[in-house]
Amino acid sequence: MAANTYDVIVIGAGHNGLVTSTYLAKAGQKVLLVEAGEQPGGAAQTREFAKGYRASAVAHLLHALHPKIIADLNLTNHGLRIAEKAIGTSAMLPGGTRLDLTADKAATQASIAKFSQADSLAYHPRMERLVRLAGALGSFLLRTPPSPSPSSNDFQTKLALGMFALKLRMMGKKDMLELSRILTINVADLANDFFESDILKGLLGFEATLGVYLGPRSPNTVFNLLYRLASMDAKHGQGGHYLPQGGMGAVIDALVKAAKAAGVTIRTQAPVGRILIEKEQAVGVVLASGEEIRAPIVASSADPQRTLLHLVEPGNLDTEFLKRMRHLRMNGCVAKVHLALDGLPDVFRNAQGRMVFAPSTNYVEHAFDCAKYGRVADNPALEIVVPTLTDASLAPSGKHVLSILSQYAPYKLRTTTAEEARTQILDRTLNVLEQIAPGIRGLVTASEVLTPHDLEAQFNLSGGQWHQGEVTLDQVFFLRPAASFQQYKMPLPGLWLCGSGAHPGGNVSGAAGANAAREILKDLKNARKGAA
Repeated sequence: MAANTYDVIVIGAGHNGLVTSTYLAKAGQKVLLVEAGEQPGGAAQTREFAKGYRASAVAHLLHALHPKIIADLNLTNHGLRIAEKAIGTSAMLPGGTRLDLTADKAATQASIAKFSQADSLAYHPRMERLVRLAGALGSFLLRTPPSPSPSSNDFQTKLALGMFALKLRMMGKKDMLELSRILTINVADLANDFFESDILKGLLGFEATLGVYLGPRSPNTVFNLLYRLASMDAKHGQGGHYLPQGGMGAVIDALVKAAKAAGVTIRTQAPVGRILIEKEQAVGVVLASGEEIRAPIVASSADPQRTLLHLVEPGNLDTEFLKRMRHLRMNGCVAKVHLALDGLPDVFRNAQGRMVFAPSTNYVEHAFDCAKYGRVADNPALEIVVPTLTDASLAPSGKHVLSILSQYAPYKLRTTTAEEARTQILDRTLNVLEQIAPGIRGLVTASEVLTPHDLEAQFNLSGGQWHQGEVTLDQVFFLRPAASFQQYKMPLPGLWLCGSGAHPGGNVSGAAGANAAREILKDLKNARKGAA
């Protein structure tokens, strides 16, 4: 085999690209992984944002990396360290008052009871039921979606549909009816059904809308809540939120080591200019430098729009398929804010490892109202972590880092420029933090704001959408990224998707990458059988 020829070229060294590459290399394929950036990891890398201060670029919590992938790729042996105990969540209120949700049921009940005795009794039964309902979705994270056509003669399709039906039947009649009732409603209505305290309702609304261009009163937000909860079950994810030692970059480091151990060749600072197409099939890539690299299989972990509308030259794909790709909703609405602190207020030191400021349903809905009109939220909802509390190496001695998701900050701005939005995001995020910890502005020595436009420019995420397409009912399972092309294989022979734009979607789970690798190997096996 020529030096510039491989069995498979994988585009993008984010976590899914690394997972796909490693599975394929372990199966005996000669794999090249090309990455545009200076280092692997994409939005999950840990990097310096101010001199001496480091933070996870976008994703800052681990909760969805699938246990099977950890085992299959021997990530623990390659340095992955996940704490035995998950971190809790503190729902914060102005003045530092908070509600703590932890693995300790009695302590959680006591914390909720300060706001509502009824909610303290209702919380665990109702959330446990939601997790159980979410398990019906979670069991399919590492499965290839079936064909949307019930008349398909494909055995694997019929098997998948049958297993899904069996899974629903095994839930029992009451849970089936409840899932049918809540699946398409909005989370504000669900929260009102479940709880009476504003603080729990606000937290539930935040969980259901984080990362999607929806407010708590938008339809289908309960589905997004179930999607997030599916990876919170230990069978399908980590069973909780974790702050990895060394930040999310430590997860990437383990994946890189696993890839190299399997024989993957990784090239950074090697942006792909276009996918090489000959005789109506993908046969390699041409780098931006003009270098041509050949392989009969090209798997892209870039999002569907970037892959199919930019890397594939016009005229090579069906117009109806391209229309679907153009209409994918890629509405980024979250900014990432990093703060270098000269000290840490006690309110952050004493709270749980994950803090959320979303004091009521109306608060989150009003923040979304701003986004609907193309404006940065006047009062954003926040998810806050202090990674230096578990890894002091991320900042100089005695200093700290705040890593914040600030929602809503829309990609589609009407009258505000991207630079004006950046200033507004920082200022309004600090205004909210001042409500929690008065005087915190005076502790900030440096900051970084990554708007959705920055996420697009720096991490090649179209529209700044970190899920590579919103996770909504019309963009998941056998409709992700499009009907009839939900099984990772694209309409251009030789081209595959292996990123979050394919099933099952976003989160640092590696599921899309693992599923794509399995389908590629299955396709190779079938091709060998056909040639025999």
